Amino acid sequence: MALTREEREKFLAEPHIAALAVDAGAGRAPLTVPIWYQYEPGGDVWILTGLNSRKNELISAAGRFSLMVDRLEPTIRYVSVEGPVVESTPATRERLHEISARYLPADKVDGYVDFSWKEHGEMVVIRMRPDRWLSSDLGSV
Repeated sequence: MALTREEREKFLAEPHIAALAVDAGAGRAPLTVPIWYQYEPGGDVWILTGLNSRKNELISAAGRFSLMVDRLEPTIRYVSVEGPVVESTPATRERLHEISARYLPADKVDGYVDFSWKEHGEMVVIRMRPDRWLSSDLGSV
């Protein structure tokens, strides 16, 4: 059964690991990789990635990407969202902290942010405006 708009936006706002997919060009399957993301209902989805990463290069070329998140318990549920890139800006330490705090235990965030900021090179925040949604709750197995 498809989720309502409110249900799918609430589900996407939870801290799932997303599968990002983006066109990888002629003769290639889409690049599909796990990624952290941030979303608030009614807003844009954003990800943070390396400025010189393959993800950033492909997203810049395609101008759009999709994310899919799922869970298995208490029911099998998923949300997939696709849309155009609406902004790409240099990452800030504050954005890195925000997305890290979404996924890591509180006592690990500052150490991870320090490490990542120093070791991962320049990063960008890419915002996508959701314009196509697929969702379902398949019930429990």
